[in-house]
Amino acid sequence: PVLDGEHARQIMSITAPDVTVHGLAFRNVGVASTEDMAAIKVIDTHGCVIEDNEVDDGFFGIYLQGVTDCVVARNVLRGAHRDETHSGNGIQLWNSSRIRLLDNRISGHRDGIYFEFAHGSTVSGNVSEGNVRYGLHFMYSDDCHYSRNVFRRNGSGVAVMYTKRVTMEDNLFASNWGAASYGLLLKEIADPVIVRNRFVHNTTGLVADGATRIVARDNRFVENGWAVKLMASTTNGSFTSNDFSGNTFDVSTNSRESENTFSGNYFDDYAGYDLNHDGFGDVPHHPVQLFSVIVERNSPALILLRSVFVGLIETAERVLPSLTPTTLVDPHPAMHPMHAASPTRVP
Repeated sequence: PVLDGEHARQIMSITAPDVTVHGLAFRNVGVASTEDMAAIKVIDTHGCVIEDNEVDDGFFGIYLQGVTDCVVARNVLRGAHRDETHSGNGIQLWNSSRIRLLDNRISGHRDGIYFEFAHGSTVSGNVSEGNVRYGLHFMYSDDCHYSRNVFRRNGSGVAVMYTKRVTMEDNLFASNWGAASYGLLLKEIADPVIVRNRFVHNTTGLVADGATRIVARDNRFVENGWAVKLMASTTNGSFTSNDFSGNTFDVSTNSRESENTFSGNYFDDYAGYDLNHDGFGDVPHHPVQLFSVIVERNSPALILLRSVFVGLIETAERVLPSLTPTTLVDPHPAMHPMHAASPTRVP
C-alpha cells in the first residue's frame, strides 16, 4: 500500500499507545520551513513498533517526539538529496527514551539519524550513507549505545555533542571526505567508550574537542588524512591497542602538552626494536609529527607534504625533539598490528 503526501502534507500522525506500522510505502512528504512534516510522526505516547516500511522523498522520515519504549526496525528511507535548508532528517528523536533503532537504511537526508534529548536508547545494525550533513548527529542524549552501524560517504560521519556516557562499538566510519569532514566528532562530552570501530578513508577519523575521559581501544584507523585529532581541551583520555596504518598523520594536536595517554598501539611508521621479543617496542614512539604541528598552525603548508624539506625536518625533530608534544608518547608500541584486517565495504 502506498500513502502519498503529494509534496503538500504530513502523511501519518500517531498519538495512541502500542501502535504498529508495518509494510507500508510512504511517498512525497510536504516541505515546510515552519513545520517538521514527516512520513510517520509519533507524538507523546509509548510502545510503538515501526518496521519494514519504505519512505521515498520524505522531508522528515520517521519522527518520534516525547516517546518511550518504541522500536524502529528494518525501514528503508530515501531522501531527495536537497540542501540542508530544504532537507529534514531520516529518523529523528526528540525528548524520547528507551528507543531501539535496528537495521534501518537511510540516505539522502540532512542527517541520517538525529537525536536531541534522547536517553537510554540503542542504535544497532543501521546503514546511514550519502546524507547531506551527518550520518548520525546527537546532542544532550546520555547513556546511549551504538553498535554495528555503517556511516559512509556523508558530509561528515557522526557528531556527538554535550552528552555523557555514550558507547560506540563495532561501527564503520568510512569515506567521509571534505575540508571539514570527519568520521567521528566528540564535542564537549564525558566518559565516551569507543571500542572495535573502523575508521577508513576519512579526511579525519576521530576528532576530540572538549572530551573528557575517552576510552578508545581496539580500533583500526586506516588510510585517513588525520587518524586522530586531540584538541587541547580534551583531557584524561586513554588510547590502547589501536592500529594506525596508512594514515597521512596518525595523531595531531594543537597543544604542546597533553593529558591523554597512549599505550600498546600499533603504528606502521614505528622504527624501534623489540630485543626481548615480547611483541612491544623497547623505544617509545612519538606519534605527533612535526609537520602535523606546522600544518595545524598554517594549513597551506600541507602542499609541502611529499617534499624533501618535510623529510629533513622530521629527521631533525626525531633526533632533537623541540616542537612536538613531549607528553604525548606511546612508551611501548606494538610491533605488529593488534587486529586482523577486515572488510571496509558493506553491500
